[in-house]
Formats: sequence, C-alpha cells, structure tokens
Amino acid sequence: MEADTLALAQQMDFSLWALFARATLIVKLVMGLLVFASFWSWSIVIQKLITYRAARTEASAFDEVFWSGEPLDGLFEEIGPQPEGGAQKVFSAGMVEWRRSHRNDGGLIAGAQARIDRSMDVAIAKESEGLQKGLPVLATVGSTAPFIGLFGTVWGIMHAFIEIAAQQNTNLAVVAPGIAEALLATGLGLLAAIPAVIFYNKLSADSDRIIGGYEAFADEFATILSRQLDA
Repeated sequence: MEADTLALAQQMDFSLWALFARATLIVKLVMGLLVFASFWSWSIVIQKLITYRAARTEASAFDEVFWSGEPLDGLFEEIGPQPEGGAQKVFSAGMVEWRRSHRNDGGLIAGAQARIDRSMDVAIAKESEGLQKGLPVLATVGSTAPFIGLFGTVWGIMHAFIEIAAQQNTNLAVVAPGIAEALLATGLGLLAAIPAVIFYNKLSADSDRIIGGYEAFADEFATILSRQLDA
C-alpha cells in the first residue's frame, strides 16, 4: 500500500504551472497578484535605472559647461527657459527669476536673492518628485508581498487539511499537492518582495545623491548671483 502511494506521488506533476493549475481560486488570485506585483516592480526598477543614469550624465555634462567660464547669459540663451535636464532646469529657474528681478532702468527689485533661491528650490522639488515617483510602489511591494504570500499559504494548507478530512486519507499523494501549492504562494511572495526591497534602498540612495547634487549646484549658483547683487 505504501509503495503504491509513493508511486502515485511520484507520477504527479509538480511543475510550477501544474501547482498553479491545481490551486484553489483564492490561492490562484494570490499568486496572480504577486506575479503582477513582481513585474510591476521590475518595470519601475528598469525605468528608474535608465532615468537616474540619464540624470547623472546630464548633470555631469552641464556642470562641466557651467564651470567652463562661459557667461551665464550666454549659457542661458543656449539652453532656453524650458530645458530638458534637471540641472539645466534648476539653472534656468534661477536665471529667469534673476532677469525678472531687474527693473527697466537696470536696477534690482528688492528681495531678488530670496526669490531666486525659492525659484530654484521649487525646480528642485519638482525634479525630486519626478525622480522618486514609483519608489513607494517598491516599498509597498517589499513590505506586503511576504504577507500576501503567507495568506495564500495559510489558505492553501487549510484547504489541504479539508481535503484530508474529506477523504479520510493522510497518504503522501493526498497531502503533498496541497502543501506544495500553498508553499508556492510564499515563494512567490518572497520572489516579489526581496528585489523590491533591495532596489528600493538602492534607488532611494541614488535619488538622494542626484537631488543633493542639484541642491549643491543651486547653492553655488546662488552664491555667484549674490556676488553680482552685492557688486
């Protein structure tokens, strides 16, 4: 009898697709949700890696041009008031307010320095919002996916015990499929959560460094304009 049971268990299909197909509707929904969350997370990760690399490249190129000695007005005329890059947007915001702060007679309107600083701060805040968009999704997936998978596991094991009670049979061929299906949900939960947590931490640090570079540039640029205001 035991040999027949082992033979029957060995004949069962324990591939991932077979485990999914045999799972209950609730467990299938859990697995589907976790797979969707995993793909969503990876799409965000890939998009952010590309975006951050482009932002670093643009900031480095603009920094080189900015400190090359080219006049600020000439540089502003080249990039225009609606540039694409983040560093250029911060510079453009400062220059636009700088020009608006001049009266028709060439004098400066009072409070020009504070307005220039605020303009650049707003530009930095907008860039920060764009850089960090999507990161909360990674944080949510990383913190909730294991528990969603655990819910699927608990539900699957509960269903397995119900099957055991209904058939009044504790043979391996009866127990193994339900347990395997339940554990698959936990595995998918971890598969979704672990990369999400790792890349959330990495991308958050990358975003902070890029934003920190914008803030450092804004401080340096504000210092240059301040010298001209005091001249």
